[in-house]
Amino acid sequence: MTDARHRPSRRTRRGIVAAVLALSAALAAAPALASGPQPLEEIAAAAVSAVGAGDAESAEAVLAPSLRLARCRQPLQAVATGPTTAQVRCPDSPGWHLYVPVRVRREAEVVVLRSPAPAGTPITADQLVVQTRDIGAAAGPTFRDPQALVGRVPLRALAPGAVPTEQDLSLGPPLRRGDPVTLVSRVGGVEVRMPGRALGPAQAGGRIGVQNVSSGRTLRGRLVAEGVVELLP
Repeated sequence: MTDARHRPSRRTRRGIVAAVLALSAALAAAPALASGPQPLEEIAAAAVSAVGAGDAESAEAVLAPSLRLARCRQPLQAVATGPTTAQVRCPDSPGWHLYVPVRVRREAEVVVLRSPAPAGTPITADQLVVQTRDIGAAAGPTFRDPQALVGRVPLRALAPGAVPTEQDLSLGPPLRRGDPVTLVSRVGGVEVRMPGRALGPAQAGGRIGVQNVSSGRTLRGRLVAEGVVELLP
């Protein structure tokens, strides 16, 4: 039988239990504290890889030195959200995500405008020159052969020194009122073509009123290629 004089008091027992719980909590937290925050270089590497900057002269993810995020227990995931932006996320629960700008420098010989190119006016050969430029931040595919740009029509005014991309140009010259067109009608898998006439101006991809030359009927269509209007239902 235990002598009551040597039995710990109730207060002492509570103190021992509290000490054990505190020690357990400290041991559980120790690995997380020891691991520290997520290394910024790992976040930067994920962002650079996501934007596909492997062939660039240089690529640098822009991260604040003071950024502190919990270290991820799983591999980081990253996806490009633009030509120079990536979303990097930690798939832990709870995790985190952030958008990381990436400065990319990629030099190439590309076609550059030597004079202004107004919107809606076909580009001519004397407006073009080939120069070495940094195209890391270009919004779309650029051009290396000036002949590929001759006759293309800017969707917006382009300034001298601009590097035109596919996003800046229409698919073909604009239509003017009275221009001859080919009307295309597709019904039940059958395609019918007939001569027509534009009743107003239109850029590639735009809607336009047209006239069927044979019947004289006025119809609506969409300019899908140079001189080709696909009739709308």
